[in-house]
Amino acid sequence: MAHNHLFGHLIDQLGHFKNLAHLSLAGNNISGPIPLSIGELSSLKLFNVSENQLNGTFPLCFGQLKSLETLDLGCNQLEGVVSETHFSNLTRLTTLAASQNRLRFEPNSSWIPPFQCRIIRLGQWHLGPKFPRWLKFQKNLSVLDISDAGISDILPTWLLNLSTQFEYVNLSCNQLTGGISYLNVTEIVDLSSNRFTGPLPRVFPALQILILSNNSFSGRLVELVCYSLRKGPMRILAIETNLLSGEIPDCWDHWRGLGYLNLENNKLTGKIPPSLGHLNLLVLNLRSNGMSGELPSTLQHSTRLIMLDLSDNHFSGSVPTWIGDKLSKLEILSLRSNNFDGHLPQKICQLQSLRILDLGHNNISGAIPKCFSNFSAMANKSNQHCYMFQWSSISTNFLYLSALLVLKGREDEYGATLGLVTSMCLSTNRLIGEIPKELGSLVELRSLNLSGNLLIGNIPDEIGNMKLMESLDLSRNQLNGEIPPSFSKLNFLNHFNVSYNNLIGQIPTSTQLQSFESLSYVGNHLCGPPLTKNCTSKGFSTDVANNGSNSEGSKVNWLYVSIVLGFVMGFWGVVAPLFFIRSWRHAYYRKLDNVYGKLCVLGYYWYIV
Repeated sequence: MAHNHLFGHLIDQLGHFKNLAHLSLAGNNISGPIPLSIGELSSLKLFNVSENQLNGTFPLCFGQLKSLETLDLGCNQLEGVVSETHFSNLTRLTTLAASQNRLRFEPNSSWIPPFQCRIIRLGQWHLGPKFPRWLKFQKNLSVLDISDAGISDILPTWLLNLSTQFEYVNLSCNQLTGGISYLNVTEIVDLSSNRFTGPLPRVFPALQILILSNNSFSGRLVELVCYSLRKGPMRILAIETNLLSGEIPDCWDHWRGLGYLNLENNKLTGKIPPSLGHLNLLVLNLRSNGMSGELPSTLQHSTRLIMLDLSDNHFSGSVPTWIGDKLSKLEILSLRSNNFDGHLPQKICQLQSLRILDLGHNNISGAIPKCFSNFSAMANKSNQHCYMFQWSSISTNFLYLSALLVLKGREDEYGATLGLVTSMCLSTNRLIGEIPKELGSLVELRSLNLSGNLLIGNIPDEIGNMKLMESLDLSRNQLNGEIPPSFSKLNFLNHFNVSYNNLIGQIPTSTQLQSFESLSYVGNHLCGPPLTKNCTSKGFSTDVANNGSNSEGSKVNWLYVSIVLGFVMGFWGVVAPLFFIRSWRHAYYRKLDNVYGKLCVLGYYWYIV
């Protein structure tokens, strides 16, 4: 009865089914503890209650099930300590799967399991801090997942020298150290988020998925790319956040099955090799390296690309027209923090699936194309995307796309939530002209950043139609006029900045615009809350109303000059005669004495009353 909508508890009467051999209730909403009567099912060979909401402990009664071959308790809420007794009679066990629970297993260091498993999945158990020695006695092991198991140890050489032929090994999210010379695994390896060092390991030629992210592997790619996997069926290669150096070798022609390549956050240099464009990639991420040169025209053949992230490098030249003409499936395009120049090509407007566009921090000039309104994925409501890859049928893990985005005034990495984001960033370039009113049709856009350019004119009233907008930054431009009243409809704004422009008038009243600090409005001629500067009856700030000049510096200078002159004339007009003419001075002090006397009498009178 797997993968239905069953709920409630496992009843204790399950123990009455003495001949029951297979019990599968996986993928339901069953909660509560596992009943102890399970231990009475002497004929049970398969017990699968994975992907439910079972809680409580792992019952000792499982140790009585001498016929049990498959035990799958994965993805529940079981907790507590597991002992050797739980497995004492499980001599026929071939599958032990209980990942994603909160269980702790600390057997005696000399313990030899009574079983010979082919599959062991104990991810998110607490097995450390030492690497579990009992695995050394598993001679038939082909699938091993002990990820996120609290292991802080050197990877033992015996593990990868076992006589068994591994299909899948997942040791990710531990604190394993040391170097690895060879990985004898046929399909999937995940060693990510450890502390491995040394050169990249040699791998089995038929390996399909290799994930070495977040380690300290060093050296060059040439051995792995050009020799170890030259003719292999590799589909996913992820070696981001390591210490790789040198150039990316130009020998990718035989990697035709590769769909995901992530080499971000290394120390790679040189140009993108032309042969990389001959692949049928879905994802290419070279972010945060030291690469340079123009983009090779061969990349236009990667027509399946949904994500192209080349940000934070030293790439140069103009943004190629073929990006819009050939890469029509792009959903994420980030060329941020490079040296791209020239005008934005009109062809880029053909990217109707684009959800994230980041061209910030370059030297791009010219006007913002009006045809940006063609980005239909930013304009039309669509299903939330889930940028997730399942590795294969033997893996329960998923690989999420991630992107480093500047939203809401800060830089954050978006992974599992990336499919919720729609954003456009053209900040810190040399864009000129007015903000196209056509941008207002992108009503599904959550973030728009046009700051740090040379944009002029009024802010289009149509921007107020983007009612889902959460972050809007138009600061450090030369915009003038008033903040459009339609901005009062932007009820989801939590980051807003129009500072250092030439804006005038009253800040529109809304639930959001008054919640931002004055720094969001500084460097303009605005008035009204949240600023302390009041507005005149016509809605202009007092300094604008009192001075017709458009020059802020001119207004401020004449204001202070008039204040100083008034002070000098008034002060010395009164003080000078008193200082130089004795009769005036005496008369002044007699007058003060007279006023003081009257005040004293009046005060005494009120005291008596």
